Amino acid sequence: MSKDFTRRNFVQRLSAASAALFALPWLVSGKEESEQTKEKDMNPIKQHFPLGFQWETQDPFLFCVHHEDQFPAGTEQMGPDAEHFKGRHMGDDFIIKDGFRMYHGKKVPGFPGHPHRGFETITVVRKGMVDHADSLGAAGRYGNGDVQWMTAGKGVQHSEMFPLLSQTEENPLELFQVWLNLPKKDKMVEPHFKMLWRESIPNLKFDHDKVLVELIVGTWNGKQAVAPPPDSWAFPAENEVLIVNIKMEPHAKITLPKTSATINRSVFFYEGDQLGINEQQFDSYSGFFLDPSVETELISHDTAVSIFVLQGKPIGEQVMQYGPFVMNTKEEIRQAFDDYHQTQFGGWPWKRYDQVHDRSKPRFALHADGKEEIKEA
Repeated sequence: MSKDFTRRNFVQRLSAASAALFALPWLVSGKEESEQTKEKDMNPIKQHFPLGFQWETQDPFLFCVHHEDQFPAGTEQMGPDAEHFKGRHMGDDFIIKDGFRMYHGKKVPGFPGHPHRGFETITVVRKGMVDHADSLGAAGRYGNGDVQWMTAGKGVQHSEMFPLLSQTEENPLELFQVWLNLPKKDKMVEPHFKMLWRESIPNLKFDHDKVLVELIVGTWNGKQAVAPPPDSWAFPAENEVLIVNIKMEPHAKITLPKTSATINRSVFFYEGDQLGINEQQFDSYSGFFLDPSVETELISHDTAVSIFVLQGKPIGEQVMQYGPFVMNTKEEIRQAFDDYHQTQFGGWPWKRYDQVHDRSKPRFALHADGKEEIKEA
């Protein structure tokens, strides 16, 4: 489907089609009506939309953003050369210039210490590295296929900085950040973070190894991903939360597993030239809300494609969001601000709000209980 197929075009075509049917009703036989109904029933696409920096999501997901930055070689401080700061709105730099953004960082790109309450962040890093630090004293460095899952619960501050580790080569970064809601009963659980290291993420292959499914969360055809944090909406299997990244070589096919129509499924086609969904064709950087009870085949054509999938049972509760807090009522939002102002959610134990770790550190996770995981670079 072309990106030029706008809502206005749709209404115009629908009106023309309706007029033609009204004028010539005898041309539509019962058999043709049956075939049209069958075709409609077999179409899994409920909504199609273009993708921007932030992607539309469905309950239980709140937010998904696709970060893609071509950072230059880093300085001794692991940030870009100061020459790159000219012409930027430093501290709030979300417009791509010279191939990258600084976000809220002033020396190192990223997001210095900031609070969250009432939901979870899932950070899927495809390229580059992220340095984590938080108000519980936990820290980490992860990337190049790793996933960090943080349950903010009753409140935590954390920083997410993008250190430019190489001083001689460019430092490309690509990641998805997903916000997964928590139900009312779990909004005030204890904060927690967990690493899904790339070595532990199942890689499933299909269609003569031309399709790779990175199973980040959930179950796919009987294969199970690493368990999410215990207080997550994704933890109970009956919530059918699924997060996968699908990579398809040219001229490949894969069929998505079917489930109940009550489950919300979002598919994001973010890389490649064209994708087929059953009998329809779509250009790159397109999003879809699908009916997961309808058999859905994804088809690549002359180029490789990449697809990100978010799926889950809706929580079905009122959502009240204000900045970094996601609760159910305005009063709970006010209470979140009051609590943060009084406690700082534990304060900030690090010497900098834009905390970055030593350049020589490999991938690691230091948990609040003192347990440390160390991985190879």
